Amino acid sequence: MSRNQAELEKKIGYTFKQKELCTNALMHSSYTNEKRLEKWQCNERLEFLGDAVLEVVSSEYLFHEHPTEPEGKLTKMRASMVCEPALAFCAREIDLGDYLLLGKGEETTGGRERESVTSDAMEALIGAIYLDGGFTSAKEFIHRFILKDLEDKILFYDSKTILQEIVQASDLGELSYQLVKEEGPDHKKSFEVNVKIGEKVYGKGIGRTKKAAEQQAAYQTILTLRETNHGE
Repeated sequence: MSRNQAELEKKIGYTFKQKELCTNALMHSSYTNEKRLEKWQCNERLEFLGDAVLEVVSSEYLFHEHPTEPEGKLTKMRASMVCEPALAFCAREIDLGDYLLLGKGEETTGGRERESVTSDAMEALIGAIYLDGGFTSAKEFIHRFILKDLEDKILFYDSKTILQEIVQASDLGELSYQLVKEEGPDHKKSFEVNVKIGEKVYGKGIGRTKKAAEQQAAYQTILTLRETNHGE
């Protein structure tokens, strides 16, 4: 059961003049299929638009924030900011999955927590805000909910890559991820993963997917290594 859209508007600090745009942004294709609605009414078209708006805003932000970085580095940074796990992370911060309109099948198989679903909805929401309130409103939303605390977010998004680089530059030993626990039904699984460097456990992560648990464990390991001066 999805939560009230007015509650979402309050949470994001934006009130839609055209309420149907907000509804469409939250409407997954499984819902339109189940309700026999037209395919174009789902959020995929808004996602397409929101993706373009997000690319422009994030590109402008990086261009001004990093005035001496070459194009290749900026492109890599932007890719980290707008990738699926990054947007899903931002979507979780506003509980966006709770407001989605899903078909019963998607609902029962964990669609509200699925990164591909929530990241697409985040882009659709950007597209809806752009159409409803213009570029400035969309830009404000992106800065507030995606670009805020960017350094910490990039560290989290790229935690596995960053950790690999830290370990390779140290003499701590070989990096490995160990699945410790897997529990729950298929639609609501929980994975627990340890990060080992050599024979020592440095971090633990829990997530709805093995990948998410590894990412969390890598992030915790980086924080631990920084405390011991290995992560600088």
